[in-house]
Amino acid sequence: MQHLIPFTPQDMSGILGQRPGETRLGNHFLLPEGHDLGACLANAKSLGARFVLLGAGEDAGPRANLGRGGATNAFEACLKWLINLQSNRFYRGNDCLLLGQLDFGDLLPGEDAELDALRQAVSLMDERVIDVVSAIMAAGLEPIVIGGGHNNAFGLLMSVKNAFGRPAAAVNLDPHSDFRLREGRHSGNGFSYAAASGALDFYHVLGLHELKNSEANLEQLEAFGGSWHSLQQIWVRGELSLDEALKSISKNLRTTGLPVALELDLDAIANMPSSAMTAAGVPLLDAARYISHIARHCDCAYLHLAEAAPSCHESGENAGLREVGQSLTELVYAYLRGRQLAVGA
Repeated sequence: MQHLIPFTPQDMSGILGQRPGETRLGNHFLLPEGHDLGACLANAKSLGARFVLLGAGEDAGPRANLGRGGATNAFEACLKWLINLQSNRFYRGNDCLLLGQLDFGDLLPGEDAELDALRQAVSLMDERVIDVVSAIMAAGLEPIVIGGGHNNAFGLLMSVKNAFGRPAAAVNLDPHSDFRLREGRHSGNGFSYAAASGALDFYHVLGLHELKNSEANLEQLEAFGGSWHSLQQIWVRGELSLDEALKSISKNLRTTGLPVALELDLDAIANMPSSAMTAAGVPLLDAARYISHIARHCDCAYLHLAEAAPSCHESGENAGLREVGQSLTELVYAYLRGRQLAVGA
């Protein structure tokens, strides 16, 4: 499968734990078969798949945005925990294809790469995201994309446009709007590039930090018609509750009648190892509530969990792998269960 590193039975056996009398999600996840992506997806669909787990192991996007690297192995961190969750009455796992990772190996610049080289690499990675994710959506499946920089939001939104023939309505839990100038591709302008390409029609940012976005950035977002609830409005000043904000957001998303892009930058979560880690962030369980609510109340096209960087943990990479892995697992399950409980699902 071109531009993919498929997840194999050997990969599964190296991660999956076993205890007598227990069944794990990894015992039920579907694995890719064959060398043709379209045929693989069609086969998984015929076997009952609804979701596709896809990794994006790269940090060129954050580095091209003058940020820290390290967002390369979040997918592996997540799988170690997700695969070993119990399969039970709440969620079995047999509707999920564990496809593997996007293959960016030949595109990733070295540690000393110039800014222009990084941004060119991100543009080339965009094409691979679009090719693979468009095929997943065209097969009638919902991708859950884990890892890498938030630059990959552009490819995901373009995939919605390709597969559905319509732009997306996006919501993003993020301290930054990622609606910066189109100065060359990086993790800070995926949504502005998508808007300019006709792939984004509605955009709301939840948890936007009032002083981590330039005035020019805010003006550009407003000019597009974008909106936000700030971190300070909800979690500092208490001007409205998270539930009130989520009800308003989901209502507005439904009103568009468009496929919904569900985005979360792990930078938003307090002290999460990420490319722009923050102490002033939202609790993990509030992030899970956000995902659960939107998944349950909106017609989601995909879930994107970006920017987690295990190596940025203050206690070292092993600690980062544990925290990132467990956190991503909770967010993925919030989506899976939310979609399962969605009206008309």
